[in-house]
Amino acid sequence: MDPTTDNAGHTGDAAGARSSLEALRAEIAKAVVGQDPAVTGLVVALLCRSHVLLEGVPGVAKTLLVRTLAAALDLGTKRVQFTPDLMPSDVTGSLVYDARTAQFSFQPGPVFTNLLLADEINRTPPKTQSSLLEAMEERQVTVDGTPRPLPEPFLVIATQNPVEYEGTYPLPEAQLDRFLLKLTIPLPSRQDEIDVLTRHAAGFDPRDLRAAGVRPVAGPADLDAARVAIAKTTVSPEIAAYVVDLCRATRESPSLTLGVSPRGATALLSTSRAWAWLTGRDYVIPDDVKALALPTLRHRVQLRPEAEMEGVTADSVINAILTHVPVPR
Repeated sequence: MDPTTDNAGHTGDAAGARSSLEALRAEIAKAVVGQDPAVTGLVVALLCRSHVLLEGVPGVAKTLLVRTLAAALDLGTKRVQFTPDLMPSDVTGSLVYDARTAQFSFQPGPVFTNLLLADEINRTPPKTQSSLLEAMEERQVTVDGTPRPLPEPFLVIATQNPVEYEGTYPLPEAQLDRFLLKLTIPLPSRQDEIDVLTRHAAGFDPRDLRAAGVRPVAGPADLDAARVAIAKTTVSPEIAAYVVDLCRATRESPSLTLGVSPRGATALLSTSRAWAWLTGRDYVIPDDVKALALPTLRHRVQLRPEAEMEGVTADSVINAILTHVPVPR
């Protein structure tokens, strides 16, 4: 296959794609301080053509992270602030009557973009939350019986406040399972927070990424080339069995009422392959599976109330499983 070139001038060969995607971290660091794990997770999700749930308290640069990622990848992005009165048509678009032509025409909603930031998705009722389901799963929107395809690439990055915040509608298990990864955005370390303040004191404006020096270092052609290479990444029978054993162990855990489904096992295999390719290998090793187990599985399990009261978390259960399930040699 001949290498292709996108609008930003990036060639779509596998080696060039890897180096371009590796350059994303440095480019995003021009605007966002100390969020390397989240950046890596977002790149993995793009390579797997699936979606991400970001969780963190307000003010930890979730929105800035998504805007900077879009700028560094030369992709379009839109933001929807989810509120209790938001309607599904506010997300997907609707038919609008044009008095001049006496006809209805479709007015696309913000979902028609490459990176959709669904901000505080758990602030809006389930009816509006579910308006994203078809877009996420089918990559299209159906209005008045007519399906309309979404751009490629298309990624929903939904943010949510921690569940203990008031006025939230927890996402149901079926919708959580549609997200490939759940990434937690922690509060910055002391030094990172000092760096943030130093940048702002020097005149950094988060609304002007161009002035911060952020420029496209990768593009859609790089993502396409990477996906072709990832599809050729070898998965041994032992690694496939290891993924299955990890997921089956969650279903048998006494701390959980809901374990990881077969869809979750497929997701873990996909993210492990993407991570293996990003780190320069064309085969998956157990460390790849371990590296992606927490973000891929933590939102696919449900704790028993008594375990939750004892301070058990989804992450602690998964970490214990990673410790006890035999690792293939």
